[in-house]
Amino acid sequence: MTTDPDEIRARVAALLGDLPDLADVDELADGDIDTIAVRLEEAHDVLVQALASVEKG
Repeated sequence: MTTDPDEIRARVAALLGDLPDLADVDELADGDIDTIAVRLEEAHDVLVQALASVEKG
């Protein structure tokens, strides 16, 4: 895992960039909510891995 902040930001942005618009929460479908949850979990994992790499390095 890289510790380069720009690369980490890019990976997180790629995961979160195409999520459904949260401005209309009342109009989100169940599938949208599931997609959001999965993407947030993936972004979280990227951040945890990056932190672990920094702690090791």
